[in-house]
Amino acid sequence: MQVTKEKKATGPKEFTKLGQGLKINSQALNDKSRTILTDELVHLLVDLHHQLQPERIALLRDRKKRQLNFDEGKVPDYLNKNNEAVVSDWKVASLPADLKKRRVEITGPVNSTKMVINMLSRNDDGVLADMAMLDFEDSMKPSWQNIVDGFHNVIGAARGDLRFEQAGKKGKPSKVYQLDADDMSGVMVRCRGLHLNEENVTVDGEPISAGLFDLAVNFYHTAQVLVDRGRTPKYYVPKCESYQEARWWNGLFGILEDKLGFETGTLRATFLIETLTAAFQIEEILYEIRNHAAGLNVGRWDKIFSDIKVLRYHNDRVMPDRGTIDMTKPWMDQYAKRLIKICHSRGAMAIGGMSAFTPGKNPELRKEQTAKVLADKKNEHDIGHDGCWVSHPYFITSALQCFPEENQLDRTLPKQDKYPDLLPQGGGDVTEAGLRTNIRVGIAYMQGWNQDIGCVAWDNLMEDLATLEISRAQIWQWIHHKVKMKDGRIISRELVDSFFDEELNKILDEVEETMKGLPLSTIQKVKEQFSQARKDVGAVFLLENLPNFFNEALNEANINH
Repeated sequence: MQVTKEKKATGPKEFTKLGQGLKINSQALNDKSRTILTDELVHLLVDLHHQLQPERIALLRDRKKRQLNFDEGKVPDYLNKNNEAVVSDWKVASLPADLKKRRVEITGPVNSTKMVINMLSRNDDGVLADMAMLDFEDSMKPSWQNIVDGFHNVIGAARGDLRFEQAGKKGKPSKVYQLDADDMSGVMVRCRGLHLNEENVTVDGEPISAGLFDLAVNFYHTAQVLVDRGRTPKYYVPKCESYQEARWWNGLFGILEDKLGFETGTLRATFLIETLTAAFQIEEILYEIRNHAAGLNVGRWDKIFSDIKVLRYHNDRVMPDRGTIDMTKPWMDQYAKRLIKICHSRGAMAIGGMSAFTPGKNPELRKEQTAKVLADKKNEHDIGHDGCWVSHPYFITSALQCFPEENQLDRTLPKQDKYPDLLPQGGGDVTEAGLRTNIRVGIAYMQGWNQDIGCVAWDNLMEDLATLEISRAQIWQWIHHKVKMKDGRIISRELVDSFFDEELNKILDEVEETMKGLPLSTIQKVKEQFSQARKDVGAVFLLENLPNFFNEALNEANINH
């Protein structure tokens, strides 16, 4: 388990006008954010909002309409197999040199300067990841302070001069963390998804798109710096659900390049294929972004969440314990191979997903966890991926061993069916242990969230928003369908609520043990944090209906976030 720091309280929002109809939460306007939001950038953000917000709203409406159809019994399917994206002869724009080797990408929240430096630097074995994906999304809580810190860290990473000094404890000297501009991983940035708003920034009284905001601010401040250093401005785009949404993002890329004086294709993006509907439109999505494409990524954890969410009311597709859903499941294996086949046939990189294991604190556990990562990464390599993700510098060395080639673009999987059955199958055991795991993840994640943290190391796994969403959706699905556990008991709201209390008590005992020897007031404070987290996440998990995303669930449960 991991104990997280306490957050600072925030008050009600009052907005200050910066110009051209753009306003910012007055509490968010400080010296650090002023250096980011220059007058020129403000004008750019307003223009982008005016051009792209109406279509974004329409796309979000389309999401709701599709989900209503799925709720009524329909299932996602392939598009017309004679469409232009499928039958025409095209390739993505030629990949820049610094995007042809992506064997291992390490990911983590962008707001921690120390963590960003560690991701971009050599690990204890002296080994670099090829890329570091600096995350504004699933692994970072998007508080304003975290976002602004993230912008500054991206700027420092782009320049290669990011520095952090950690104060020494008990008379020990401070420790300095410093990037080496000539010896660092490639910088990639993941912005937030289409559905999220940046509530601290409004245009004409309307919150600006969070993803647009992240992408525009980062590109504005770092694109020229990167180009001058011979590097490509590289981004990840999450949560895409359709080729129409990919077209919207591609439009944003083009407008940014045009307004800031860059050639088309200067900006390169990797889209995460992590929704069930997107899995059926991989070729169409890649076609829409072909002039800006770097590749596609198998976002396994969000995909599992999407499978559950999209088919929430289908009683024949109820998912078993989350720990049993891995890349060997037929629908997961086929979606990964379909992505590889399409990407490589069109000249794009196909990146594998995240192993959520953490290293552990003793040699025996580290050996066990490393073996799991090696098995996962070997499978990804063997089916044709060009690279993979890891969550901790410790695993970079092992993962690299699994990818000896620079890439596998020449592997086009000629025998792989391009149109396999991608619909997840129900069945399999639902156990008390699986239910309790979801509950523990919920409490642990919420304790971190309440302290301004978006991912936590817990029970030897790295839990972020995606895995929290799986736990939330599974519990709702099991309650809704009155699922029987392996021992015959039916999962009900009352049973889940009682398990929440029992798991909280276990966690409180673990806090006592882990923090033994610290002041009682410190221990009590952490125990109160977990108690509050149990209350908050219990309300979220036990909502009568299933909100589509965690932020919506927090609003519906009236939890201040």
